Amino acid sequence: MNVKSKIKTLLATRCMTFKELARKMTEKTGDEYSYASLMGKIHRESLSLKEADTIAQILNYKLDFIDIAK
Repeated sequence: MNVKSKIKTLLATRCMTFKELARKMTEKTGDEYSYASLMGKIHRESLSLKEADTIAQILNYKLDFIDIAK
């Protein structure tokens, strides 16, 4: 599953749109996020880890690193 599909699925579980997500990211970070800029980052798969964590927090999820070598 690509980044866009994963985020779109998570947004659907919270009844939220990409536009609303961009607005909430702007509110939470103080950085300007528009629908177009957010979609550009998602299409290019160039979200930073900090941005991915912010998205997770907004959607009430958390990012976690899992050791798959076990």
